[in-house]
Amino acid sequence: MHQERRFIRIRPSGNLSRTAKIIVDPKSPVIDCGVVDYSAGGACLQVAPGTSLPKRFELFYSGTKKKCRVVWTSGFRLGVAF
Repeated sequence: MHQERRFIRIRPSGNLSRTAKIIVDPKSPVIDCGVVDYSAGGACLQVAPGTSLPKRFELFYSGTKKKCRVVWTSGFRLGVAF
């Protein structure tokens, strides 16, 4: 059964960066990640092997910070909802 997406996802191109920063804690160092796709409601991120993340964190991307929660993981990729 196919369900329509609530938000249109886009692949970063043009003026959008393909990299972002994950902020786990203000006192912890930021974690670099790749942005696979991005929408108003969430994003697909790719992290380095062995990176451990909590279920909630902030994503700094394209000049804005968004509070995220992890909704799925698959290998080095994870889906987050804003």
